[in-house]
Amino acid sequence: METVKVGKIKIGDGHPLVLIAGPCVLEDLDTALLVADRTKSICDSLKIPYIFKASYEKNNRGTPTAYVGPRLKKGLEMLAKVKAKVGVPVLSDIHRETDAEPASKVLDVLQIPAYLCQQTTLLFAAGKTGKPVNVKKGQFVSPESMKGAIEKLKYVGCNQILLTERGSQFGYSRLISDIRSIPIMKGLGYPVVYDATHIVRLYGIPSSDPKGGEPEFVPHLVRAAIAAGTNALFLEVHPCPSKALCDAASMLSLDELKGLLTQAQKISELIREMGLA
Repeated sequence: METVKVGKIKIGDGHPLVLIAGPCVLEDLDTALLVADRTKSICDSLKIPYIFKASYEKNNRGTPTAYVGPRLKKGLEMLAKVKAKVGVPVLSDIHRETDAEPASKVLDVLQIPAYLCQQTTLLFAAGKTGKPVNVKKGQFVSPESMKGAIEKLKYVGCNQILLTERGSQFGYSRLISDIRSIPIMKGLGYPVVYDATHIVRLYGIPSSDPKGGEPEFVPHLVRAAIAAGTNALFLEVHPCPSKALCDAASMLSLDELKGLLTQAQKISELIREMGLA
């Protein structure tokens, strides 16, 4: 398996479990700094490497008036401040080929949204930046099919690739978490990230509606994913999820993070000792 390097952080088998976490979308600088600072403090205490995540733009909202974020210019300015003030690497989504180059000046990892995981020109643009690329597996794509995204990135010289499992949709509303996706995608030669919070969204219901997610299942999914050998966790966290401007029904409360990560770290250490991750 390739080891992906994000600054001093190494992601892959034989390396510590990594956390990618932050609000679903950038709301304001104070909230971003609060989440990044508190999460970093928790991770430092548990010796978990941490990458801050927040989208500067959400381009797949369910209604035309939903909050989409500060967009590219202002969003990158905010992420640069988080990076400088908190001292953590930063990750965000890109949606267009033209975003790749300016985003790469700030981001340590470029993320390809799930619904764009097969977009050849977007993958090419991200891969050409020289930055690590995290490709989220589309809900409509089998884990084996992610080989296509890998081949497109490698074609333009990118070999620093992460693959994220975030559920599959076989019917309406619910996503199904097939834990087999973790070893299958690891078998493609690259580290796997497990997104436990997007999986619990109930699509078709507004994320502001408490019925739009089932965050009570996040701890169960996290424990199962680590036991299956995931190399990193992806969690969307917020100081007050019910007031969040995006994915309010599925994000994890910041107050719950330390307890969950404490469990995660213990399971991860056991799995590594057994040589399974």
